[in-house]
Amino acid sequence: MMITKVGIVVSDKMNKTRVVKVERFVRVPKYEKVVKKIKKYYAHDENNTTKVGDKVKIKLSRPISKLKRWEIIEVIK
Repeated sequence: MMITKVGIVVSDKMNKTRVVKVERFVRVPKYEKVVKKIKKYYAHDENNTTKVGDKVKIKLSRPISKLKRWEIIEVIK
């Protein structure tokens, strides 16, 4: 089973690494309200093809460095 997420590239300053922001909506049962949660993931981009603002699909992979456990598999926009 391949775990994937869709997010937006927010930083491309590192070589072969992109910071991807993933948003999800969670319902809080106590208040019956929907809240937006944001998390940033460090993703591997072998050829430095993505830029800030690109919508990308990332998948879970083996640990590449201390923080990198994801890799970019597709550029959506």
